[in-house]
Amino acid sequence: MPAVCFYFQVHQPFRIQRLRFANVGKFSTTPLRLDDRNYFDEEKNFQIFNKVARKSYLKTNAILLDLIRKYQGRFRISFSITGVVLEQMSLYAPDVLESFQKLVASGGVEILGETYYHSLAALYDDEEFIEQVEEHRSAMFSYFQVVPEVFRNTELIYQDQIGELVHELGFKGVLAEGADDILEWRSPNFVYQHPSVNLKILTKNYKLSDDIAFRFSNKNWIEHPVSAEKYANWVHAISGAGETVNLFMDYETFGEHQWEDTGIFEFLRYLPGFILKHPDWEFLTPSEVFKKFPSRGSLHYDRNVSWADTERDTSAWIGNEMQSTALHRVYKMGQKIKQLNHSHFLKTWRRLLTSDHFYYMCTKFFSDGDVHAYFSPFKSPYHAFLNYLAILEDFDLQLEKEKIIQKIQHEVVTARGKFHGETRPCI
Repeated sequence: MPAVCFYFQVHQPFRIQRLRFANVGKFSTTPLRLDDRNYFDEEKNFQIFNKVARKSYLKTNAILLDLIRKYQGRFRISFSITGVVLEQMSLYAPDVLESFQKLVASGGVEILGETYYHSLAALYDDEEFIEQVEEHRSAMFSYFQVVPEVFRNTELIYQDQIGELVHELGFKGVLAEGADDILEWRSPNFVYQHPSVNLKILTKNYKLSDDIAFRFSNKNWIEHPVSAEKYANWVHAISGAGETVNLFMDYETFGEHQWEDTGIFEFLRYLPGFILKHPDWEFLTPSEVFKKFPSRGSLHYDRNVSWADTERDTSAWIGNEMQSTALHRVYKMGQKIKQLNHSHFLKTWRRLLTSDHFYYMCTKFFSDGDVHAYFSPFKSPYHAFLNYLAILEDFDLQLEKEKIIQKIQHEVVTARGKFHGETRPCI
């Protein structure tokens, strides 16, 4: 019995403040304490999050909860929810967090593991990657009382070495992009295996996924419009030539990327019914797919693959000199920050690692460039780069000040210890 495996990425970054190099070192008002300094645009983050929440999250959550109840466990889905978006739910819209908690409590949802800060740490710093995955794992238990068993890295970025780290962290399986050059003659509609460790791999069926995520409202597309019944027929056509159709996409597909007037919500509402009309088909979560279907062979990811852009590589974040410069600079700061043992600075630094900041610096053209521009709050990639570098420069100054303060405090404590330890003469 073949299955549909739905996975949705839920993520919003903490977008940064505007800062010119002329104002570095005198950013905003002088804080009472160094850790009062806030590099993130609270007003913009509040506005954007609530817009997405009202247009997408709340409406889609309500539909999915109705579907799970209607089909009494036969309709099942999975989410990866970043730590930074959960923080924004808590800060800006607790009702959104509650709606996700209700979904998870329904029994029809699997929560996947990932990096807490939606970072590129897997490409730059194994230790930081592990710490962020563990932080995310703790957050999932805190918010949802679940411990993820399957992993999905930031933007589906994956290669064999990442798989080895994921396996060491105790995950049973991983989600990855079904890139043509990786699959070669294979179909994305089967379970595969890491070539050297016991880690199963689910590969995204990018054609059927992108039919919803990107092409659904495109009136120039030859298949437009797409009804739920028509799409279900495309899925059913895989019968006999696959065991799991893996439909992976951003959750904002529903209501934000594809607006309500495109019919996307009605499509989602009716799709499970048309899929389940075929008695041989079912919906499964990634863990359930791994338990039901055996691996059909090992799959070697010899390059970094992602689900972004036509190249399906990491060039969306590391494709030009600006991005490389920014990434090198921010990851180089990590050791200094961890030595300071200052929770506020560590959290600030990790928020600055979120992949979106580098995505805004992408200089691609044509359709990929249009997608990057759509998501960016900056006028151009160059503005995004200069602003980010100014933030890092100011942040570095604050770290140096904190380092001096800690050194002075240490010297004062040491001096006091010596003073109190001395034998004082009797008078």
